[in-house]
Amino acid sequence: MLVILGFAMIAVFMVLIMTKKLTPVLALIIVPTVFGLFAGAGLGIGDMVMDSMKSMTSTAALLMFAIIYFGLMIDVGLFDPLVKFILRKLGNDPAKVVLGTAILAAAVSLDGDGSTTFILTTAAMLPVYLRLKMSPVVLTCVAGLANGTMNILPWGGPTARAATALKIDVNDVFVPMIPSLVAGLVVVFAFAWLLGLQERNRLRATAPEIWGVPDTAEEFDGGTSAAASGAGRGRKGGNPGGAAPTGGSVAVLERTETLVDDHDSAMADTALDPNRSTLRPKLFWFNLALTVAVMVVLVANIIPLPFVFMVGAAIALLVNFPKVKDQGAQLIAHAPSIVAVVSMVMAAAVLTGVLKGTGMVEAMSAWLVQIIPSSMGPFMAVITGVLSIPMTFFMSNDAFYFGVLPVLSETAAHYGVGAADMARASITGQPFHLQSPLVPAILLLVSLAKVDLGDHHKKVLWRTAVISLVMLGVGLLTGAIGIG
Repeated sequence: MLVILGFAMIAVFMVLIMTKKLTPVLALIIVPTVFGLFAGAGLGIGDMVMDSMKSMTSTAALLMFAIIYFGLMIDVGLFDPLVKFILRKLGNDPAKVVLGTAILAAAVSLDGDGSTTFILTTAAMLPVYLRLKMSPVVLTCVAGLANGTMNILPWGGPTARAATALKIDVNDVFVPMIPSLVAGLVVVFAFAWLLGLQERNRLRATAPEIWGVPDTAEEFDGGTSAAASGAGRGRKGGNPGGAAPTGGSVAVLERTETLVDDHDSAMADTALDPNRSTLRPKLFWFNLALTVAVMVVLVANIIPLPFVFMVGAAIALLVNFPKVKDQGAQLIAHAPSIVAVVSMVMAAAVLTGVLKGTGMVEAMSAWLVQIIPSSMGPFMAVITGVLSIPMTFFMSNDAFYFGVLPVLSETAAHYGVGAADMARASITGQPFHLQSPLVPAILLLVSLAKVDLGDHHKKVLWRTAVISLVMLGVGLLTGAIGIG
């Protein structure tokens, strides 16, 4: 009976979430409460939830203060010079533009919010893509790759969910996965460069009157060198008569010269608005040093992560906004993101508490142990990593991490596979997950870039699958993901 109730509870929870009949917070509270009472929990259900909630307070604190910190850094302009630097260095080379898009999206993804990342990346880069006649699908693809890979950061959501669901420290999940994260980013940048080269070749073929037909990347980067190299060769876009460059090459020069000049106006009324009142340009180096210090302490794992961000956010608020009124305004500005995430973590205590307290997890895992061949048991972490790719695409992270992962982890424990190994393996599917139509942020991205979701999926899905498998493979090689 407990097996039936357990799987039925997870099924109802996933259906309600995926069909948007209930918000994740309400589903996490109502569904397990009803099924817990059917399982005979009675008044003891309250103690089950409270015991579960005690292990989640540190995760909630981490998410809350990380959102405040990185949201504040965006507000005060820490990332603005990076955007301007990228635009200056891109020139008129599509390969550099696409690689710059990946770097920008990865950097802004540090705030852990996909919507913010896509808004900033699109605001900064879409005018460049349109001006250079590049495909916006490439922009959405690269931004999705970078943000999906960075989504395993502790404050991004999935890692915190996995740690919360299995009642382990978020540090134990994330820190050993840093090599996998680095490997994933390397693959992202490689894909970005290759996509940029494809755009470069496409533009040469489809608009030679504008771009010329340069023989090398160096000629392409040179702006006027395409026309110069075509002199005397009769190439389209060159200048056989040896006169001053005209036509296409002048268009390239004008386009290149206006990239940075148009930047400020393109950013108006966005989170990168150069005239926003929260900018603190005189404190740039302080904010950069503070952020570097926070990241170093985070990686060193010498102080609990929640306290690191609590102190970092407090210092950043005090220095950047010394007036009490301004400090309160900043906290209020980021309140919607904080409430959405923290309430979800706290509500998850109901589901995990009922699963554990009623014995559902143990009963379900025992049933799975009976049907899984014993020869496959030691590879449960690997199996979980592979399953996380399609499963997190077709269901929400809440459904997978709070509904499916605990059962898989209990099953894996019978074969000597630890909960931390299972949690690490489960987050490797995040690059693929973020492309799901169930993720509001990706719908925002394609909407801002005016790209069809189907076109986005054609270009991005197989690449994200490769990244997920690479991250899983590196986790196995480094020992972060073990075999029982």
